[in-house]
This record gives sequence, C-alpha cells and structure tokens, in this order.
Amino acid sequence: MTKDGGVNTMGALTPMHIILIALVALLLFGPNKLPELGRGFGKMFREFKDATSGNGGHSNDDAPREPEAPKKELTSANDAAQQQSHK
Repeated sequence: MTKDGGVNTMGALTPMHIILIALVALLLFGPNKLPELGRGFGKMFREFKDATSGNGGHSNDDAPREPEAPKKELTSANDAAQQQSHK
C-alpha cells in the first residue's frame, strides 16, 4: 500500500502489457520463428524449475518414450507422379 492508502501497482504485468510484448516479439522475430522460441523458453524454464526443486535436473518429460509409428505415405499417388515424370 502507498502512503495515501492506494495500492502500488508498479511492476504489475497487465493484459495490455502482455499484448504489447507479444506484438513486439511478432514484429521482431516473425510468425515462423515464434513457436521455436516458445519451445526453447519452455524447455529452459522446465530445466530451471527441475534444477531448483532438487530433482537432479530431470523431469518426467525427459523419460524415454515409445517411438511413434511411421506415418503412412500415399504410395499410389507418389508412384503415379513418378510414372508421369518418366514419360
């Protein structure tokens, strides 16, 4: 509280501040780079949290996962396109 009884909001992050920060980031990095930056920051914060919590720097997210099944390709469409290009 301030001397006059009001609430001190200095340093408070309002929704308008967040929107302004997002717009500046979009202008600086572009829409293609933002998801990659977000993943990097998320990984950095997760590692920091794990290190400070005494978890030895390992979280359950780093646990080995089952490999994903390979995606099925459209072989008939690919074969047709290759045959057309060889003619």
